[in-house]
Amino acid sequence: MLNISNNQLNKKVSLESYKAYSKAFTLKHNKFFNRFLGVFALIVIIILFLPWTQNVNGNGYVTTLTPDQRPQTIQSAIPGRIEKWYVREGDYVAKGDTILFISEIKNEYQDPLLIQRTDQQRNAKSRSVTSYQEKVKALENQLTAITEERKLKLSQVKNKLRQARLEVKSDSIDFQAAKTNISIAQKQYDRTAVLQEEGLKPMTAVEVKRLKLQETQAKLISQENKLLTSRNKVINAQLEISRISAEYADKIAKSRSERFTAESNQFEAEAQVAKLENQSANYTIRNNMHYITAPQNGYINKAIKEGLGETFKEGEKLVGIMPADYHLAVETFVNPIDLPLIHIGESIRIQFDGWPAIFFSGWPNASFGTYAGKVVAIETFISENGKFRILVSPDETDNEWPKNLRVGSGAYTIALLKDVPIWYELWRQLNGFPPNYYAPFQKETNDKKEK
Repeated sequence: MLNISNNQLNKKVSLESYKAYSKAFTLKHNKFFNRFLGVFALIVIIILFLPWTQNVNGNGYVTTLTPDQRPQTIQSAIPGRIEKWYVREGDYVAKGDTILFISEIKNEYQDPLLIQRTDQQRNAKSRSVTSYQEKVKALENQLTAITEERKLKLSQVKNKLRQARLEVKSDSIDFQAAKTNISIAQKQYDRTAVLQEEGLKPMTAVEVKRLKLQETQAKLISQENKLLTSRNKVINAQLEISRISAEYADKIAKSRSERFTAESNQFEAEAQVAKLENQSANYTIRNNMHYITAPQNGYINKAIKEGLGETFKEGEKLVGIMPADYHLAVETFVNPIDLPLIHIGESIRIQFDGWPAIFFSGWPNASFGTYAGKVVAIETFISENGKFRILVSPDETDNEWPKNLRVGSGAYTIALLKDVPIWYELWRQLNGFPPNYYAPFQKETNDKKEK
């Protein structure tokens, strides 16, 4: 009752005799509740001083440790048209197995005898190179013959020049002798004429001396004429040397010009032969590209280009393949503020999608269903999602990762950091502070100092 009337019942009636009064106004439940609050507060205080492992979490997915083990697509280096498929989705293929056959769609490569015709052109040009080589050899022989002939001709003309000079010398001596003879004949004639005037010589002696003088004068003129003729021979021989040198220089230059022209044609033919060999090799390689083969052992995931007769450009994706041999890893992302806390070799706990787990972030040892990993790579440039990518590999010292784990599965990662009291962690979370800076080798250094 509320006891709001003037007639108060509790003053007229005694309630202590009733059981309800004893149950309602007893103090036992207050004592139990107070004890409970005290014990709870003590437990909370104790819990606040328990160790708590700070951590950095991130979301990612399962990938492979090396890029060549990740799912890939197979492209064609040339444009073409799909003619035949040799596999189905899900089939296992070994390295080099044929996946599909394609045909050409460009007109310049559709000739089925393209390689044979190119080889024929190459062989014809090769024979042309041989012909030019033989022509070069013939011109070299001709040049050698012309050079030898010029040497002989010059030697012959030089001999003539030497003979002409000797004749000039001989005729010059004869001319001087003729001059001496005419001087003697003149003196003899003069003496004979004087003696004839004195009557000591007959007139016939004077006439004989006059005749001899005239003969000597004639010989002098003949010797002078012969000397001039010899000198002309010297000049002619010199002119002949110059003419022969010019003539054979022209022949040699012409022969060399023809040889250089032949060599130029030979080099041009060799260049065309090399070009045709290159084309033939390219056509052979291109023909081999008509068969799309598996780059490594793996499983066919999905055919991107499907129908027969479907055309595609070079570089387009044709089919996806997943390598059969791979080493699993986890690709996870962390916030930039937590990046300094992650180091190579850092321990990571991983929870995979599809594998049930019970995880306590502060007590990793009490968790169940998580797997251990180690950081093997940290990206040095931020990703498109605004976070940094981290690659985690399995920890060989812990339990193996699930065998049925597939590439692309989701993963939740927790990087374990420094141990701190729970009250400090709550204070840090309430104030929005980052986890304590953690150096992975700090503990090892402290252990060494203690030792």
